[in-house]
Amino acid sequence: MSMHGLKKFAAALAGAALLFGAAACGTSDDTGDAAAAKQGAFDVASVKKDDAIAAMVPKSIADSGKLTVGMELSYAPAEFLADDGKTPQGYDVDLAKALGKVFGLDTEIVSSTFDSIVPSVGSKYDLGITAMTITQERMDAVDFVSYYKAGSSWAVKKGNPENVDTDDLCGMKIAVQVGTTQEEEANEIKDQCKADGKKAVEVLPSKLQTDAATAVVTGKADVFYADSPVAGYAISQTGDQLEELGSAEGVVKQGIAIKKGDTELAKAVQAGMQHLMDDGDYMKILKAWGVENGAIDKAEIDPTDLD
Repeated sequence: MSMHGLKKFAAALAGAALLFGAAACGTSDDTGDAAAAKQGAFDVASVKKDDAIAAMVPKSIADSGKLTVGMELSYAPAEFLADDGKTPQGYDVDLAKALGKVFGLDTEIVSSTFDSIVPSVGSKYDLGITAMTITQERMDAVDFVSYYKAGSSWAVKKGNPENVDTDDLCGMKIAVQVGTTQEEEANEIKDQCKADGKKAVEVLPSKLQTDAATAVVTGKADVFYADSPVAGYAISQTGDQLEELGSAEGVVKQGIAIKKGDTELAKAVQAGMQHLMDDGDYMKILKAWGVENGAIDKAEIDPTDLD
């Protein structure tokens, strides 16, 4: 995907290891008590059912009484676990719950690895909502409803001790999450450095985004590459151990994944998300997590304009 998020860091200086605890509070724009005050500020229970939109939901889902949504729960502030280690939270979680409320359904979050979500939509769960960038390749496998936009950011240790230069990454160790657009781009950089006869790039893929950031903190990697909200959140949670390198690049739309060809559900999701955008609940949720910079005002099915 082009944008994702991270869990809160707790430093264990003695072991030079950073552990991502079951995330407390924080956003890409705020830290500390201010972030704590903002997180969870929007009560999803206040979202009302819209009878006309609820009537659009496929009968099999409506009759079940629940909307099941696949998420990769290590991508704060989009989707991650609360302090109890089991309760999903984040702006994607709130949006998924709000969408369920519009449909008159309870939302059930299903924990999944990021790279398994596209193949599992329509079988293991109804929707995939996991900060997933819309790409043509993914649209060949699933349908999307656009709902957010984000870019990619590089993060390094504070002070950039390895002198990482994003214009010349040959010879660097790049940490990424498996299945993301950032992994694809890192491998393209690796191939280009090899073709140019320059120092080799080592791409270090992790199943969890938190592990990619930890790799930089512990010195296993020189730089990590992630969705901008995710990178910003990771930086805010490391106690000044990481910093962004340059500014976000390649801002593109993210989408809610739906089984390919399930037009009925796609139309319901599009109508539901547009309803949340129009009545203001969508923006309230994004503001509660400090990620309103990625807001869009139109939910589209398989948009042709991806940026």
